[in-house]
Amino acid sequence: MAADSRSLVVVVDTNRPEQVQAQELLESCNRVAVIDHHRRAAAYITNATMSFHEPYASSACELMTELLEELVEQPDILRVEAEAMLSGIMLDTKDFTVRTGERTFEAAAFLRRNGADVVRVRKLFRDRLEDYRARAEAIQKAEIYHGAFAISVCPSEGLESPTVVGAQAANELLDIVGIKASFILTQMGDTIYFSARSIDEINVQIIMERLGGGGHRTIAGAQLKGVTIDEAREKLKDLITDMMEKGEI
Repeated sequence: MAADSRSLVVVVDTNRPEQVQAQELLESCNRVAVIDHHRRAAAYITNATMSFHEPYASSACELMTELLEELVEQPDILRVEAEAMLSGIMLDTKDFTVRTGERTFEAAAFLRRNGADVVRVRKLFRDRLEDYRARAEAIQKAEIYHGAFAISVCPSEGLESPTVVGAQAANELLDIVGIKASFILTQMGDTIYFSARSIDEINVQIIMERLGGGGHRTIAGAQLKGVTIDEAREKLKDLITDMMEKGEI
C-alpha cells in the first residue's frame, strides 16, 4: 500500500529533513511525528503533528522507551524489542557512563522488567576480527594535535560498517591521558565521514557544525564530499586552530 496524505510518518533520532532516509516520503505526508534528542538544527522538520523533542535525553531509545511505557501494555512488548531499545541506550551512553540521568536508568529498568537480557545485549556489540583490527590501526596511527586533540583515519576496506568502527575508535581514543577530544575520519565512496567525541571540556558539536554536521556536546559528526581524506584532515586541523585562537573551544 502506497503512502498518501493520510499516512503517518515517524521520524526518529533526527529533526533535520535532509537527514531522513526518504525525504520524498516525508514531504508527501501531512501527518508527521518526530522523536529526537538532538539539539534543534537551523533546518528542522516544521510540519510535525507530534514532536517529542528532549535534547537532555540520553538517546532516542530512551524516549521511545518512555512512549512504550505509557502507550503499550507490558505483555505486548516483545523481548527482542526491549533488547533493541536497551542496546540503543547502552550505545549512546557508552554503557551508562555519559549523558546518563535518572530517566535513563528508569527506562533501562523498565526494559529489564520486559525481558531485556544484558548478556544478550552485550553479545550484540561483539566485534568481527576485521573491525577490531581496523579500530586498532586507527588508534595506533592517531596524531595528537595541539596536545589535546586526537585525529586519525579509520580504514574502510573489508568492513561492513566502517563509520561504526570509526565511531568506536573515537570513543577509545578518549581513554588516553590528556586527550580532550577525538576525531576519526572514514572514507566511503566520495564522502568523508567525521566521528567526533569528547568527555566534558570540548564541545565537539560546535566544531562539527562548522563542517555542516552536528550532534551533541560530547558526540557529533559531519560529512564532506569532493575532498580527499588528507584535505579533510587539514580542514579539520585548520578549523580547530582557528577556533582555539578565537577562544571558541
